[in-house]
Amino acid sequence: MQNYPEHIPQLLGEIYRNESRFVFATLIRLLGDFDLAEDAMHDAFKAALEQWSEKGIPSNPRAWLVSTGRFKAIDSIRRQSKFDPLQLQQVQRMEAETADPSKQVDKEIEDDVLRLIFTCCHPALSPDAHTGMTLREVCDLTTEEIARAFLVTPSTLAQRIVRAKAKIRETNIPFEVPPEQELPDRLGAVLQVIYLVFNEGYSASSGESVTRVDLSNEAIRLGRLLLDLLPDPEVTGLLGLMLLHESRRHARTTPTGDLILLEDQDRSLWDQGMIEEGLLLTERAFSSKRAGPYTLQAGIAALHAEAKGPDVTDWAQIAGLYSLLLRMNPSPVIELNRAVAIAMHNGPEAGLQLINAILERGALNDYQLAHAARAELYRKTGRTNQARASWERALALVKQDPERRFIERKLRELGR
Repeated sequence: MQNYPEHIPQLLGEIYRNESRFVFATLIRLLGDFDLAEDAMHDAFKAALEQWSEKGIPSNPRAWLVSTGRFKAIDSIRRQSKFDPLQLQQVQRMEAETADPSKQVDKEIEDDVLRLIFTCCHPALSPDAHTGMTLREVCDLTTEEIARAFLVTPSTLAQRIVRAKAKIRETNIPFEVPPEQELPDRLGAVLQVIYLVFNEGYSASSGESVTRVDLSNEAIRLGRLLLDLLPDPEVTGLLGLMLLHESRRHARTTPTGDLILLEDQDRSLWDQGMIEEGLLLTERAFSSKRAGPYTLQAGIAALHAEAKGPDVTDWAQIAGLYSLLLRMNPSPVIELNRAVAIAMHNGPEAGLQLINAILERGALNDYQLAHAARAELYRKTGRTNQARASWERALALVKQDPERRFIERKLRELGR
């Protein structure tokens, strides 16, 4: 087994975490095939491990990896195409049409990630495929991680992704941001998946950490890129919403990684720069007089950001915004959030009646936050046994370690 200088594998590991999605997205554009691009990316990182140890680290590692991956893919196709004139034509087309990627500027390569999202969200693909493809191909989540987040089996999710890739290949779906006249019709799916990426980063669906900063940062970067491309009120609202949520990151956990609820957070730890930008974007989105669901959610986040504490938060206005959001986008999760806001404004009994009605319909029986919200309202009304049963139901459903520890602590406090 070959030994490499210790810093090279460490550096490549860091580059893989930070750059692999850019490299992969650009290779898809250059090669026109998801699977070929993925193989080429891994070949490029393998070549880097061998060559950088001997020849030194290139001045632009990202461009080097793209260029090397492209050449590796062309060489691979050439070896397989000796008796296949169609594959030989494919190689010749790649060589003729594609300039050396090492000459491309980083901005052009970064835009490839946005092209990749629009491809994954093409209307010819199913909505389930939009989400699965984006989280897998853009965010590099494993099939198992995505399946857990969306309550499907890994094999079901893998089949969706395979079918989507085949459809992209067979119908020649272009790897591009669509023309300006087509953008509004495609925008909803793209906004949805960017927000899903952010949510998986802001509140990881499983694992040892509450958050994944790499995913939330990537979602915010994509939001900025999209806003430059299309200054639509809902794009503005989504970016404002993500920044306002992200501003609270450092206050959401203890130094040991335990969860801290919004009402207990040290608000001096909130990022004031993000809050100022988020408030400005939210105000701009509302000023358009065309507030959509992301703008309404940004308005709710803005009310939290402007309040000095939970006791002086404008819960009546938050409940009103949730009511508007519920009419615009009926959802039991939005209904649950509205119930919690009503509980904060009108008292726990009012919120408890609404949450019980939601759960009695069976809408959120497998959603741990619904049972956690009910448990806390039962506790506030002095019904300890019902609170314990609700916390235990939430504990049975939770998949994230910090949430599990939080619920176990709540159960211990009930015992005392």
